[in-house]
Amino acid sequence: GGLLYAIRFIQAGLRAEDIRLVDVAGGFGGTWYWNRYPGLMCDIESYTYMPLLEETGYVPKHRYSYGPELMAHAERMAEMWNLTDKGVFRSQIRSYEWDDEAKRWDVVVEQGRGPGEEAVTMKVRSQFVVLANGVLNHPKLAKNLEAFEGDMFHTARWNYGVTGGLGTAPENPQLTGLEGKRVGIIGTGATAVQVVPQLAKWAKELYVFQRTPSAVDERGQRPTDPEEFKTKIATGRGWQRKRTENFNEWITGGEPGENLVDDGWTTLKAYKAIIGGPHDAPLKMEDIPGHLGNLMALDTPRSERLRQRVKSTVKDKKTAEGLKAWYPGWCKRPTFHDDYLPAFNLPHVHLVDTEGKGVDHATKDGLVVEGTEYPLDVIVLSTGYRPPGENMAEPSSQSNMTIKGRGGQLISEKWLTKGPSTLHGVLTNGFPNLFLTGPMQMGASSNFAYVTDIAAQHSAYILGEAMKRAGKSTDKVVIESTVEGEEGYAAKIMMHAAWFAGIATCTPSYITNEGEQTKPEDQMKKMRGAPFPTGMNNYTKFLEEWRAEGSLKGVDITA
Repeated sequence: GGLLYAIRFIQAGLRAEDIRLVDVAGGFGGTWYWNRYPGLMCDIESYTYMPLLEETGYVPKHRYSYGPELMAHAERMAEMWNLTDKGVFRSQIRSYEWDDEAKRWDVVVEQGRGPGEEAVTMKVRSQFVVLANGVLNHPKLAKNLEAFEGDMFHTARWNYGVTGGLGTAPENPQLTGLEGKRVGIIGTGATAVQVVPQLAKWAKELYVFQRTPSAVDERGQRPTDPEEFKTKIATGRGWQRKRTENFNEWITGGEPGENLVDDGWTTLKAYKAIIGGPHDAPLKMEDIPGHLGNLMALDTPRSERLRQRVKSTVKDKKTAEGLKAWYPGWCKRPTFHDDYLPAFNLPHVHLVDTEGKGVDHATKDGLVVEGTEYPLDVIVLSTGYRPPGENMAEPSSQSNMTIKGRGGQLISEKWLTKGPSTLHGVLTNGFPNLFLTGPMQMGASSNFAYVTDIAAQHSAYILGEAMKRAGKSTDKVVIESTVEGEEGYAAKIMMHAAWFAGIATCTPSYITNEGEQTKPEDQMKKMRGAPFPTGMNNYTKFLEEWRAEGSLKGVDITA
């Protein structure tokens, strides 16, 4: 996210030497820096997911790129736009505080200097700041595991010192450290679906602890054919944008002629339940039952096909029954893998279905579920991340910092009082020259890299226009959304919020904020934070029409 914003800002007229990218990681890559687990690959087609392929000229090696290639692409982007030496790594921004007189943000940065070394605190000033902290960025742990005395780690902090396999091929890692060991993995979501087949190749015994089964469709991974890429994919100027918009149209229930991506995602006709989809009039209360019925009618054939896939693949009937997803297909992130279900046919791979309850607790020797102890040498936590909607995605909570705007107002207080309040998801009144990156009040797609890029382009346009209109006073330019602009945009979102009623039918997950019950007084605030209701492509069109109108309606610019 930070790289995309920096690149789009450079294209809008900022100089690379005036940009710094602060990250607690040790290098570029974002989620692909931290996630290095065996079998890691992008679950979105790489030709649409990897940003700036057209600009860089890079051709992905596989249809669904593996982790190391994705991190290398981030480094490629940094190099191409002269940002390689602009990273301030191993560093955490602790606070932003707006100085209205200086028209600058006072920024406190804490930089780690390694084990046993005291962190160094730096104070800097910045004219513009971007909260590019991502959506799923806080690993979540299962509870009551402290007693375990074996090796234990989260998939986002994979310990190759325990498993072996560092530096081996990502599609076939050599996890020799697990030979002869009993391994437990907690979780069966999108990450576990990729990890389990790799663990199954090496562990003596593998226990898969499941709260809720994933719906697992075919993947169809294959190397990129250079000739096919040149003649059928990268077919002309703007090909990546065209391909991604085609993908977005299919996953929101449309059928725009040719299906350019044509994979498992594009069969998800009901996924628009959580990302929005084309519709004209807002739903009334009496329309909701019919709306839910339509979604279920779209979803049922696919969900039943995937349950039949489990039945025909997994030989043990009890295991197969436990692996069948029983909820609507929009309730958990859909998964795609060709080796996950067959892994359960191996005699040393065991499903421990907790039927929604989760693991009870750990002992020093293993895990306990409903009174039965499972002895283990290694526990892998594939337990996901803090829900992005927690605290209504309040920006300072998302980024683990304090943010004080004009007059010392905390952004957390604004969110608590009003709920999400932005213009187009990127600006918020009272916090000048601060750009947000979502997810609240933005378009939504399963391809979040594209969502981020659309927001980055929009923010860059606003910044570029502000600098042009400031003339020679660019060092004092202040960009801020108006209260009227924010409230008008929130009203547009809220008017269609009933579209997302299908979320109420879902099992606990990060999509439902782990099933948290919203207090009546907070429901209106939560409605303000819904995605752009008519789908990602319509969000993009809305932003483009706003820019074309030219007046920057809802934005105040002073210099």
